[in-house]
Amino acid sequence: MKKRMLSILLSSVLAASVLAGCGGGSGSQQAAEPAKEEEAAEEEAAEEPAADAEGGEGKVFNIYCWNEEFKSRLTDHYPGYQEVDATHGKIGDVDVVWNITPNQDNAYQNNLDQKLLAQADAPADEKIDLFLVEADYAIKYVDTDYTLPIADLGITDADLSKQFQYTKDTVTDSNGVLKGVSWQGCPGVLIYNREAAKEIFGTDDQAAIQEKVKDWDTFIATAKEVAAAGYKMTAGPDDYYRVFDFNKEGRSVQDGKIVIDPSIEKWIEVSKELYDAKAIGSASLWDEDWNKGFYPEGKVFCYFGPAWLIDFSMKAEDEKSIAAQGGWAATAGPQGFAWGGTWITAAAGTDNPSLIKDIILKLTTDDEIMKDIVVKDNDFVNNKPVMEAMAQDQSYSNKVLGGQNPLGMFCEGAENIAELKITAYDQTFTEQIQAAMKNYFEGNATLDEAKEAFFKAVVEKHPELSY
Repeated sequence: MKKRMLSILLSSVLAASVLAGCGGGSGSQQAAEPAKEEEAAEEEAAEEPAADAEGGEGKVFNIYCWNEEFKSRLTDHYPGYQEVDATHGKIGDVDVVWNITPNQDNAYQNNLDQKLLAQADAPADEKIDLFLVEADYAIKYVDTDYTLPIADLGITDADLSKQFQYTKDTVTDSNGVLKGVSWQGCPGVLIYNREAAKEIFGTDDQAAIQEKVKDWDTFIATAKEVAAAGYKMTAGPDDYYRVFDFNKEGRSVQDGKIVIDPSIEKWIEVSKELYDAKAIGSASLWDEDWNKGFYPEGKVFCYFGPAWLIDFSMKAEDEKSIAAQGGWAATAGPQGFAWGGTWITAAAGTDNPSLIKDIILKLTTDDEIMKDIVVKDNDFVNNKPVMEAMAQDQSYSNKVLGGQNPLGMFCEGAENIAELKITAYDQTFTEQIQAAMKNYFEGNATLDEAKEAFFKAVVEKHPELSY
């Protein structure tokens, strides 16, 4: 049986948490040698067959995820789903149980890891059936036997033939086996404040604004112009981090060593210049100050993100927000990029394989359902023909973007995504580099001190790594 990365990663998580509670040292030896009972549990879970689709399935369907996004897709678009309350639903006579743990600081992964280690011994009604992963750590779970091959569910290559190739590559294991499927693609754009553009530049025309942000040198010059007009170009340096991260030359962990890529070094350089020029804010991604920019009084010129950020994050449900007024617009920005994405995986040991199969087929391959997701949620779905048709559909417009149809930009971006340079450690890398460099940007640490703090923070969470 192949050697599995997850046992090492899970063991380091568990060892680190125990040592932290006891005030102990680094725990690298404990992390490198998983406990025998954990190994046994892992192998038993990996080898336990899924229930026969023809022989009856479980009556409790446990879903693990980190926010409400997938829940809303299932609730709103899966035929026959009935909501019971915030954490329970019904599909026929099956009880659906939502286990939602926030992603921040690895909390979701830590919870999921512990549940997967206990999967073999868990009662049938408590076993994980379906869980979600995102690009930052997908490979950690995909390259293990805790996830079932999609083919084992009875889903064929032909079923998935309309999907963007990169969405499959991201969740293909080291043996070439597909282990997850997504309903969405995540090419990104620059999303700018229309009223601010008209005030500063005299126009909110997409082509004119694109000329102002066409490359990073131009972006920096424009940011200083924006600052002179009383706005911040972005809420903080995290806003465009994903553009640089996507355009890395290589992975952030190579042969067990943490690597700061030249593209990330460029992000640091650009951010320090903009911060010193007071051209960007000091907000961290998702915090209260970051959210203020979604309102007129926040005085933020632009954000970077995929369709899910427009739909899920920009406060369109609040009538006081810029989004509710249709006050944003989209353009390509300095560089193409992709950010995130959510993949559906089937947990080994599930007793609901045919239900998982049906959910995947309905939400990720059914043309009508996927079109409905675009129209109702403004998501960019993982279906090339549907997206290409919607890009040309003059009846479709995005209210948040003032009636603009940005889908042509998204389609072009998705076709140009060749590879996501991901590792199992990317969430930790991203959170810790952003936190450490904020001290540098604010003048509380030298660059060398910030880098050292970053490396130490990553190794503390993952003692198997070095720098």
